[in-house]
Amino acid sequence: MGDPEDKGYTVEDRRYLHLSEEEKAKLREKAGAEEGAKEAGAEEAFQEASQKAAAEADKTSQELPLPEITFSSLLFSLSSSAFVSLGAIPNPNTGKVEKNLPLVKQTIDLLGLLRHKTRNNLTAEEETLFDHLLYDLRMSYVREVG
Repeated sequence: MGDPEDKGYTVEDRRYLHLSEEEKAKLREKAGAEEGAKEAGAEEAFQEASQKAAAEADKTSQELPLPEITFSSLLFSLSSSAFVSLGAIPNPNTGKVEKNLPLVKQTIDLLGLLRHKTRNNLTAEEETLFDHLLYDLRMSYVREVG
């Protein structure tokens, strides 16, 4: 019969019980190096994906400039998503009118919390905008729930 070493595979005993401290340290070092190589590969993939996303964002930002980030834009964003969930505005991604009343309630509650926490810290225009948006959302929700 053939030599047992010519099977095309090797068997390596990884149990620590019979190894000396020096052999255990070598195995730990080898495992750490392998893990480090995996982490380095993952880091490289992450960096590559980040660069690709940044390039895509640059391309998109050249096409459509993003609006200025203000407290009012945050309010408009939250209220717009609530109106989409109410079915008052078609979903911009699908073009369909969709209703999700629990999401609307959660958004209204979130806006109510923000209103309470920001009281006396907003400009007169921001307070007026906030109060009107919150009132309109609440009334629309009540009409929808019935």
